[in-house]
Amino acid sequence: MNPNTFPTKSNLILAKNSLALARQGFELMDKKRNILIRELMDLIAQAADIQSEINETFSSAYLALQKANIELGIYNVEELSHTVPEEDSIVIKQRSIMGTEIPLVEFESKTVKPAYSFYGTKISLDEAVMKFNKVKELTIRLSMIENSAYRLATNIKKTQKRANALQNITIPNYTALTVAIQNALEEKEREEFTRLKVIKKMKKK
Repeated sequence: MNPNTFPTKSNLILAKNSLALARQGFELMDKKRNILIRELMDLIAQAADIQSEINETFSSAYLALQKANIELGIYNVEELSHTVPEEDSIVIKQRSIMGTEIPLVEFESKTVKPAYSFYGTKISLDEAVMKFNKVKELTIRLSMIENSAYRLATNIKKTQKRANALQNITIPNYTALTVAIQNALEEKEREEFTRLKVIKKMKKK
């Protein structure tokens, strides 16, 4: 038997303190869950907007690329694509939302300056380069948002489990223990009071 369940005043104080701590913990878990859910909903809305923009930009970029292929030839466009510099400005950092580490992607958003010569090329190629560059930037932002949303969703699930455990198991257990110890102590006091009264009557006789 757990000695902390014995009906003593010290155990009653311990049970009440544990109950208060469990209730406080549940309130904190509930607040944390609500904040994380709000953040997740905001990220989902952002992701939907960016995905829609990516789809539109991709469509117009491929149309421009098809036009450039027709005007310049697929082989020439492929050769010119090798002049596009590799993206090396991406830096991944971390930021915390209620203890959840989510990625913060930083990159240098700059105006595209074609590395190829304007002589012998067409404006359709310039349009394709600019639009695909925009797709790249949108994709970077979308990957950061989707990764953040996944991590938040995982943490929300963990927080929900902890809140449920506190609400449905820990708090009821400590509530029942507090009531049981309190009732036992009150019963003990009544017995002691009755015993003292009997002793007092016996002394008078």
